[in-house]
Amino acid sequence: MRRSVASAGEGRTHPTLVLLVLALAAMAYAILSSAIVPALPAIQHAVGASETGIAWLLTGYLLSASVATSILGRLGDMYGKEKLLLVTLILLAAGTLLAAVASSLQLLIVARVIQGAGGGIFPLAIGIVRDEFPVRKLPGSIGLLSAILGIGGGIGIVLSGVIVEHLDYHWLFWIPLVALAIATLLTWRFVPESPVRVPEPVNWSAAALMSVGITMALIAISETASWGWGSARTLGLLAAGLVICALWVWRELRSRIPLVDMSMMRVRGVWTANLAAFLLGAGMYSSFIVIPQFAQLPKSTGFGFGASVVVSGLYLLPATVGMFLTGIAAGRISARYGSRFSLVAGTAFTAAAFLLLAVAHGQPIDFLISAALLGIGIGLAFAALGNLVIAAVPVHQSGVASGMNTVLRTLGGALGGQLSATFIAGHINHRLPTVTGFTETFAMATAFLAVGVAASMLVPRRQATSTGPLAAGTGDAHPEPVSAG
Repeated sequence: MRRSVASAGEGRTHPTLVLLVLALAAMAYAILSSAIVPALPAIQHAVGASETGIAWLLTGYLLSASVATSILGRLGDMYGKEKLLLVTLILLAAGTLLAAVASSLQLLIVARVIQGAGGGIFPLAIGIVRDEFPVRKLPGSIGLLSAILGIGGGIGIVLSGVIVEHLDYHWLFWIPLVALAIATLLTWRFVPESPVRVPEPVNWSAAALMSVGITMALIAISETASWGWGSARTLGLLAAGLVICALWVWRELRSRIPLVDMSMMRVRGVWTANLAAFLLGAGMYSSFIVIPQFAQLPKSTGFGFGASVVVSGLYLLPATVGMFLTGIAAGRISARYGSRFSLVAGTAFTAAAFLLLAVAHGQPIDFLISAALLGIGIGLAFAALGNLVIAAVPVHQSGVASGMNTVLRTLGGALGGQLSATFIAGHINHRLPTVTGFTETFAMATAFLAVGVAASMLVPRRQATSTGPLAAGTGDAHPEPVSAG
């Protein structure tokens, strides 16, 4: 029998167990988000898809994640984060099961769209941590959950090569499905329902405007490889998406019960962290695709290493290890130096990683050193972003604030990824990329991240909310719950 969670203080599950359950759920989602990337050629061959068609396995997932993440975070604030986390895990498991049995492109795209809704795991998990944990445990716990998005992405790339080489693409979904099933059961059994609620109805008109606007803008960006950046379709769809997003903001400002409180988005600690998240995403997300691609190119190109899919994934192993170790240490680093310092330092490390590749990429050791810097940087920056956003908002806005930060990081990643694809596709010789496209990509990432360092320095040094100085990582009191009534 599941224990009662009606009380806010007595009989609550130990925070460490709750954190382990949330980390397992987040890891499964993060692995699913990246594992498919190295396997796209194998899946394309297996289902007989075109280049444009197979790209929708990424585009559909990206669209769904961008739309669902903030909405699910807001619904968690309203109706209970544990309840919405269970719904999200069940949706993610259903999409993963469908992908595991699918043998057609159409079913795989549907499955990936369903899986994208799993992006809600991160704001919901971070909100649960804020509601349940003592303040002294918040920086480390939120930092680890935030870093898992990068850690799982790196693990997914490495595992994907092994699975594709020795099994088939269906196992990319069967293996994470086991972890999801366990995480769902453990969430139902051990994660308590939060007493923190916002007893208000959902502003569905705002949700619709946000969804349509973001979707149109993302489709325009995602299709630039086929349509071109200057085509009428790209510019028209992007303009339409931005206009609808502007209508969404206008609707939120006039609404008595907004889906996303725009006054919250104007808080300095929120908008600076969101700007830094966008720039960080634009700079670093392409690394998970570009580095293995570079390593796999034949030596006949004059710069490729001729690595197999498995070996090319190992070039990102130092990044995965760096993210894991930094994520574990995030709490102590934030407690001693503050989350703002962690964000500035992390973004600077990430910029240094791409600057190194922009000037030196002739030997495997260049990529291994860069990957290690990348792992340290992403681990520090991701962990800091989670803490900074939470520290800047009241407890009842934790889910939606974390969700919007994740969405902006994703939007930045979509822009950076498509710019990288454009640079590489623009420099082809004998049907193979030349080194120029990669050099331009590394330089672009460095530029985004250099601006990201400047944006990070705009974040307030210390932030205090109703729950205490979370950005500083100090304090021992348990956050005071907001009444559900």
